[in-house]
Order: sequence, then structure tokens, then C-alpha cells
Amino acid sequence: MQSMMHSQESHYATANGIRIHYLRQGRGSPMVLLHGWPEFCHVWWKCLPGLSAQYDVVAPDLRGFGETEKPAVGPNPNATAETHAEDLRALADLLGFERFGLVSGDVGAYVAQAFARKYPDRLTGLFFFCCPYPGLGRRYGEPGHLIEVWYQYFNQLPCAAELVGSSREACRIFFKHFLDHWSGDNPSVFADELEAYIDNFMKPGNIQGGFDWYVSSAPNRRAWLEEKLPLAPRITVPALQHRLRRRGPLRTLRAAGSRRAGNPALLRGTCHRRKRPRRRSN
Repeated sequence: MQSMMHSQESHYATANGIRIHYLRQGRGSPMVLLHGWPEFCHVWWKCLPGLSAQYDVVAPDLRGFGETEKPAVGPNPNATAETHAEDLRALADLLGFERFGLVSGDVGAYVAQAFARKYPDRLTGLFFFCCPYPGLGRRYGEPGHLIEVWYQYFNQLPCAAELVGSSREACRIFFKHFLDHWSGDNPSVFADELEAYIDNFMKPGNIQGGFDWYVSSAPNRRAWLEEKLPLAPRITVPALQHRLRRRGPLRTLRAAGSRRAGNPALLRGTCHRRKRPRRRSN
């Protein structure tokens, strides 16, 4: 694992007023990979070598995550999808990426949707997985689903980061639950990488930095559940969404847009759940 990770260059850039950390590897058409929670740019390390033969791949740590700057101490309600999208726009400008493919999941998928609505001309294509969208409405709060998303409310508590980070073992128990559960309840998927995740989250500010997403998105989440969120503009960028099942690691993802946006790449790695891909535009 270490030899592959060493081939991925680590960089920093000041963009949109914060210091952003990102991995970069390869040559060719630009592609950006956006992680989710509880992740950081490390989640893409198995994907980068396969993509780098055709793409100039950049995988940033989102605001508050990983090695990217934490602009506030304590819960911060300003880490919205729109703020993250401006971080991405500023980083792409610095890198000289006039147009690029955007691959995203979970938190990253919210950011990608916000970016695609504001800057559609900057994108060659979109690929989504683990992608919630406002059309789910009240279904997101159904009893059978709440047991899967309880953490989205826990993570908003002022004491949450302190509790999770109270010891390395507490941190390990908390994050191992999600990494295992979202890998089909298969502990072997992240067994070799678990300590790297704990190392990351035990760094100052990293637990709260990830929790800030849930603090920031809480008002929209409530309006979404109450079906009071205004209808968002349609995304016009060519897009694919990979629907993911509960069981089994994700083996392949078709990325970087649809057939209309050129030949997609093939990603190999793991993700939360596995489902058959289906073309969809939001």
C-alpha cells in the first residue's frame, strides 16, 4: 500500500481563502475526485494509479477534512455545499483546469451538484454514487431509514467531536462502525487501512471538521424532510449515477461523465454499497 501511495504526489494550494491539500497523479484530461464522510483524499488511493494513465487526477481534502485547513475552531455552520463548491472552483482555477470531469460521492456529491448548477460550463461530465438529492423528501425520514442516518444528527451535537475524540479507542470504535457497515458489514475491506483513518481523525480539528458538514447542512436537511426546500435548477451536465447496494464492495465504477462526454474511465476500489449503474440526470 505504501509504495502505491508514495507515487501520488501530495500538494497544497491556497484557494478561496483556505489552504487546501490534494493528491495529484497522471497526465491527460483533468479529473477531480471528491470524497465523502467519514473519508478524506486517502479513500481514492487505489483508484488513482488506474486512472492516471489517461487522466490528470486530483483528489482534494474537502474543507475541514484531512490536511486541508480548518477555518474555525468548534462547530462551524459555514461549511455548506455552496462554500465547498467555491473551494473547488478556486482550486480548479489555480490548477488551470478550465474544464474537467468530476467524480463524487456522499458529501462530495452534494458539492458536485452545487458546482454543476453554478458552473456547468466548467465540467465535461459528472459521475455520482452515494448521491442523496432533495427529491427524496419525507422518504429520507422514514423509520426504516433513520437507523442508517442517526449519525447525521449526533454529529451536530456540540459535544460529539469531544466524545468521539476522547481516546484513540473511542475514535476507532466510532469510525470502524461506519467503514465496516458501509462495506457490506465486511470488516476485511478496511482492515489494512483502519489505522490510517484513525490517525487522520485523531489530528486536531479533523473530527469536528467533518462534523461541520452536518452542522452546516442541517437547515436544508430539515426543509428537505418537510418538503419545503425550493426546487433546484436542473443539472444540464452529462451525468451518470451508480446506485449502490448494501452488500459487497464496489468493484467497478464508470466515471467522468456519460458517453456523450467521452469515454469514461474504469475505477477499481471499494465504496459504501453496490448497485447496478443507471443513467440519471437530476
